[in-house]
Amino acid sequence: MRLGVLDVGSNTVHLLVVDAHPGARPLPAHSHKAELRLAQLLDDSGAIGPEGVDRLIGVVLEALQAAEDKGVEEVLPFATSAVREASNADDVLARVKGETGVELQVLTGEDEARLTFLAARRWFGWSAGKLLVLDIGGGSLEIAYGIDEEPDAAVSLPLGAGRLTAAWLPGDPPAAEDIRALRRHVRAEIARTVGEFSRRGTPDHVVATSKTFKQLARIAGAARSAEGLYAQRELKRESLEAWVPRLAGMTAAQRAELPGVSVGRAGQLLAGALVAEGAMDLFGVETLEVCPWALREGVILRKLDQLAVG
Repeated sequence: MRLGVLDVGSNTVHLLVVDAHPGARPLPAHSHKAELRLAQLLDDSGAIGPEGVDRLIGVVLEALQAAEDKGVEEVLPFATSAVREASNADDVLARVKGETGVELQVLTGEDEARLTFLAARRWFGWSAGKLLVLDIGGGSLEIAYGIDEEPDAAVSLPLGAGRLTAAWLPGDPPAAEDIRALRRHVRAEIARTVGEFSRRGTPDHVVATSKTFKQLARIAGAARSAEGLYAQRELKRESLEAWVPRLAGMTAAQRAELPGVSVGRAGQLLAGALVAEGAMDLFGVETLEVCPWALREGVILRKLDQLAVG
C-alpha cells in the first residue's frame, strides 16, 4: 500500500510518501516539504498566532493535495514539540481539523524518542547490540537507549536547534557571551539525564538522526546525499569540536555556503552543533553513525506492525 506520513515539526511540514507492506522495507516514493518554523512563530504568551495557524492550514492543504496526486491510500498525520507546547494547542488542532479534515496526533517527547529508536533499530538490526540514539529537532533533543525495539530509557529535552537559536543567539554572528551562556545551559540540561543512561551500561553503537546531525557530519567530511542512503556517514567528536568555533564566527549566510547546509537551517546550525557537542562529550561518545531513518520512518514502521497484527 502507499502510505503518507505528514510530519508537522518545529521547522518544517513534511509529507513523506512510501510504498510499504508488513514485513518489507518502506520504499520512499515522494517527498513534499514546506518550511514553516512554527517554533519561531510563537507570541509572548507561547501561542501560535493567527497568521501562523493560517500558514499551517495552507501547507497542510498543499500536503493533502500532494498525497492525493501521488495516490496515497492513508495519511498518518502527527505534530511534535512546536504544536505540543503551544499555549493554544487545542485551538490550533481544532482549526486544522475543521478546515482541512486532518486530525493531528500530538506526539509526546517520549513518543518521539521511542519511535525514532524503533527506526534506528530496524535500520541497523539486532547485530548493532545496545543502541544509544540521539535526535536533534527544531524544538527538542531526544535521547533513547536499549537493546530491543522498545528502548529501556527515553527522554526529550527542550534543546531543539530552532528553539535555542531564537531564545539564546540573537546576533548574526552571535556574541561570544551568548554562545558561552547557551553552551552552559545545554550541558547542564543534558547532564541531568546522563546518570539514567550510564547506569544501563556502555552502548555498543551510538546513532544520530535528524537534519542537524546530517549537516554537521557533511561539513566534517561525510559522504554527500547523492552517494545514497547506504553510504556510511560518521561524525567524530574531534571534528565537531574543531567546527564549533568556526561556525560561531560565521554569519548565517556564510554557513549556508558550507557543503550540505541549507539556507533555511544555516541560522540554527551553531545551536545544533553545541547540543551535539555537549551530548557527545557528556555521554563519552567519540564517534557516532548517522542513520537515514528517523521519526517519520518510525511512525510508518509502527503502523505496518499494527497492520500485520490486525
